[in-house]
Amino acid sequence: MPLNRRKFLKKSAVTGAGVAVAGAAAAPAAQAAEARQPVGRPKRYSFTVMGTTDLHGNVFNWDYFTDREFDDKAHNDVGLAKISTLVTRIREEKGRGNTLLIDAGDTIQGTQLSYYYAKVDPITAKGGPVHPMAQAMNAIGYDAAALGNHEFNYGIPVLRKFQEQCRFPLLGANALDAKTLRPAFPPYSMHCLRTPFGRDVRVAVLGLTNPGIAIWDKANVQGKMTFPGLEEQAAKWVPKLRSMGADVVIVSAHSGSSGTSSYGDQLPYIENAAGLVAEQVPGIDAILVGHAHTEIPEYFVTNKETGKQVVLSEPLKWGQRLTLFDFELVWGKGRWTVEKVGARVLNSNTVEEDPRIVKLLGDEHEKVVGYVNQVIGTNVAEMTSVEAPYKDVPIIDLINHIQADTVRQALAGTEYAALPVLSQAAAFSRSAVIPAGQVTIRDVAGLYVFENTLEARLMTGAQMKAYLEYSANYYVQTAADAVVDPAKLTNANGTPDYNYDVVSGLTYEIDIAKAAGSRVSNVRFEGAPLADDRQFVFAVNNYRANGGGNFPYVAAAKLLWSNSDEIRNTMIAWVKAKGSIDPAEFASVDWKLTRDGTPVF
Repeated sequence: MPLNRRKFLKKSAVTGAGVAVAGAAAAPAAQAAEARQPVGRPKRYSFTVMGTTDLHGNVFNWDYFTDREFDDKAHNDVGLAKISTLVTRIREEKGRGNTLLIDAGDTIQGTQLSYYYAKVDPITAKGGPVHPMAQAMNAIGYDAAALGNHEFNYGIPVLRKFQEQCRFPLLGANALDAKTLRPAFPPYSMHCLRTPFGRDVRVAVLGLTNPGIAIWDKANVQGKMTFPGLEEQAAKWVPKLRSMGADVVIVSAHSGSSGTSSYGDQLPYIENAAGLVAEQVPGIDAILVGHAHTEIPEYFVTNKETGKQVVLSEPLKWGQRLTLFDFELVWGKGRWTVEKVGARVLNSNTVEEDPRIVKLLGDEHEKVVGYVNQVIGTNVAEMTSVEAPYKDVPIIDLINHIQADTVRQALAGTEYAALPVLSQAAAFSRSAVIPAGQVTIRDVAGLYVFENTLEARLMTGAQMKAYLEYSANYYVQTAADAVVDPAKLTNANGTPDYNYDVVSGLTYEIDIAKAAGSRVSNVRFEGAPLADDRQFVFAVNNYRANGGGNFPYVAAAKLLWSNSDEIRNTMIAWVKAKGSIDPAEFASVDWKLTRDGTPVF
């Protein structure tokens, strides 16, 4: 149900009155403490706000796709069980009453643990389970969390059930009901911290989510919710929070700090706007940044209007880091003022998992381990994605083969049945493996780690050439006589692996010695040069079809068919139905990297 703003503000006012009464009852003690302070010495109070972001369903330091403890090259650890230990230590050090714990979104999607309780044993079922992320965050004692864009991946009913199960508010000042344009979630939460003297410190947390939700999860939110820009909504709410008596205003923003967008001009709002919010909206003391999956221990932005420094911090994804905002306040002229605030991050690999969380969710973990290890078929020869970013490898061909096959079957008997089907896929993980022999759910799911769904769009040969050219921006320009280091060849200008698409059904070459925009050549269909006016059905995931990555033409292309099931479920069902995978049936080298016509590999 959409939030009734009048009722919400009335409830907030009542809550505030209760706090005021509690403060008044303690006034004699506070006055006595104040009287004991040496004359002339300013009254000060310090507190710490802890923050996480982009937890993506990670409770334990476990990788369900590899069926072992998580590890990476930097030996990071992940999960709320580790974060819980860090949080406990900070609370012991600072005093529980002098801390807050918040999150910046993307909580309920990302691991097979979170998938299981959204789809396999859904929390929305009658008498269904409590989501493991809700259980863990409740047990740790979160005070507030902003909505992330991935909160909407499973549909609004799952999100609403998760919201109901959380003992802390999910905030989204720019998540509005599409009909009333009123907040569909609480815009903010207000927290009172008791001090030894003077009145309590009122800390407001404003939650902002990502406007890209309108594109990436169009199927789930269109006509139901709308997502205006972060700067616009921050400018609306921050003055209100100050007028309500907030001494400190913290923004929890599921939005990166860079000022960039991955969906071009399809929306008039900026995806990564946290830095712009700090720069343009006065009255903010700190911003917990999310969404970008980067680590920013401490970053200061100067507000253009006030000249004040606003501190930003983004802890690394999946519970790898915990941000600490340390505030120092001074009392004067009847109010608390922020004198100093800094930020730092703690590494979760320095502590053990909290036994409370391990015990609390051990059964859920074992259920999911059992689920992902179910055998669904066999494979003739091992396939890996290690070289997928720069070579045409069978494991990516498998994705495209299944997608194209699915679309052909869906369009059989329609006016588009005779058109050839092309398909796109990306290397979502460089560590995916489908082993020879028995194949499990986790093997297939590990190849497609996102909850994308499949669509069919109508494209022309000219549009496909432009699509391939845009995708080739992924490569770093490398001279014909230079040594090629695969580790330095990809991700030009920060382009993530998931925004490099290969297309099956065509053959083509990418000349990495040439500048971006003029790399793709010799594009052929069935052995002949690709005609610009040739029509194709394009099997494409909904993220890309809705504008994710800002690839040309596809978002505006005619929609011929769409599927509500995740692509990875389609892949799992395909393997189950076939019983076996044989790369000889679908693998071929259709694209290659070249320099002056000479293959790189």
